[in-house]
Amino acid sequence: MKSLNEPPVAGENHIVSGMAGRYANALFELAREEKSVDAVKADLDRFDGLLASSPDLARLVRSPVFTTEQQLKALSAVLERAGIVGLAANFLRVVTVNRRLFAVRDMIRAFRALVARYKGEVVAQVTVAEPLNEKHADALRDVLKSVTGGKQVNLDIKVDPAIIGGLIVKVGSRMVDSSLRSKLNAIKLAMKEAR
Repeated sequence: MKSLNEPPVAGENHIVSGMAGRYANALFELAREEKSVDAVKADLDRFDGLLASSPDLARLVRSPVFTTEQQLKALSAVLERAGIVGLAANFLRVVTVNRRLFAVRDMIRAFRALVARYKGEVVAQVTVAEPLNEKHADALRDVLKSVTGGKQVNLDIKVDPAIIGGLIVKVGSRMVDSSLRSKLNAIKLAMKEAR
């Protein structure tokens, strides 16, 4: 059995594919070499939280109308104000200079998945109609922990009011969709077929 501290073999890790995966992999390897995986993850989580809570920052990150210089200047101010330094800050600047800032949330998600695998944890992608309070998040973690054979479960929560209610949970390739939108669509389909 392979140790979690051994570097991944090429093609072994399907969770980090594509451009975002390559960036995340490079950052993860650097963070591991510098023994700063947890610090980098904490900084990226803080930046991701800023993105989620600031429409202006999200627009700066996604919009192609801003020049590299404009994005870099604004990003530097945000990083300084948030206290994000070191490897994570340098990574975000490189992503900006390479004009890949639009994909930074995918890179952060891929980095989290690499960290989770490295630590023997599982990441569950959860989509909810409104933010979960800590009590419900803990209950969900407990249920998922029993399903994953006792592994520590980290929640990657996305709020999507379009699902109306319920939740969608994806752990690896397994997905449970108990959203109200899906149930309504199933009822609508059944009604069409009954005609």
